[in-house]
Amino acid sequence: QVQVEESGGGLVQPGESLRLSCAPSGFSFAVYPMGWYRQAPGKQRELVASIIGSMTNYADSVKGRFTISRDNAKNTVYLQMNSLKPEDTAVYYCSRVPNRNGSWGPGTQVTVSS
Repeated sequence: QVQVEESGGGLVQPGESLRLSCAPSGFSFAVYPMGWYRQAPGKQRELVASIIGSMTNYADSVKGRFTISRDNAKNTVYLQMNSLKPEDTAVYYCSRVPNRNGSWGPGTQVTVSS
């Protein structure tokens, strides 16, 4: 079945950077709109960045700090996260946009704390 694997999360201090990667199985990222979602404890999952063709879009909370990109040859989607803040702490998920049938990968944990 179609699934994704997210990687690149970890524990960092405020102001540091992380780069998340998303690799699929069963479909090509180049064909579909893709995005990064995140979910913090006690909160619902939210879309923070998306890429549709060459167009990108960001939630206000991450605009100017996060960059979503694609490498179509590698069939991989990335999320470069700079100037990380404690409120960025969450599990980050990669998905087609919109998500299909409530199907999610395992996610990758990002923790920003001093």
